[in-house]
Amino acid sequence: MSYEWVSEIKWNADGLVTVVVQDWGTGKILMVAWANEEAILKSLSGGRACFWSRSRNKLWLKGESSGHYQLIKDVYLDCDGDSLCLLYTSDAADE
Repeated sequence: MSYEWVSEIKWNADGLVTVVVQDWGTGKILMVAWANEEAILKSLSGGRACFWSRSRNKLWLKGESSGHYQLIKDVYLDCDGDSLCLLYTSDAADE
């Protein structure tokens, strides 16, 4: 998979981009998060959603504490290049 499109992202002043997280099957929006380039590349290479936690000031692998990871199905860069839509499925049995 090519990650060249990551260079087209328009980062905010803090080096972050907005990520809208949407369920692959239902279309339901789960959350809005932030990501830096490291989080995006980790997500793409590992297949699990990773974000930047502004409150903890560190990378945040979604599901790290619960064990219910968001498995990435696809990622889209919006037409302005300033936000992403991350489509996921969960490995949680109850979702």
